Amino acid sequence: MILAFSVAPSGVGPAGPAMSETGSVSEAVAAAIRVVRDSGLPHRTSSMFTEIEGEWDEVFDVVKRATEAVLPFGSRVSLVMKADIRPGFEGELDGKLERLERAVEGA
Repeated sequence: MILAFSVAPSGVGPAGPAMSETGSVSEAVAAAIRVVRDSGLPHRTSSMFTEIEGEWDEVFDVVKRATEAVLPFGSRVSLVMKADIRPGFEGELDGKLERLERAVEGA
């Protein structure tokens, strides 16, 4: 499965206000991304979402731990997820994009 997720704190938590003076939550998001990177699962982070690929249980474990890493940065956490569940397929994090590029090029 590929799961795209976004996690962000709001309010004031033990680590202080969720947002910096500029409105950024990058410190909190960095804590979540460290969890994703340490997982060893294939992943990709963009400006709004992180995509992670693996088996159901391992992906959801990483998302849970990433969410928990953000908890100290606010009094609440928002989590948005979208999943592509396609049994029997691996390497789709890149495979889907490669097929799309071929289609765009008309190949």
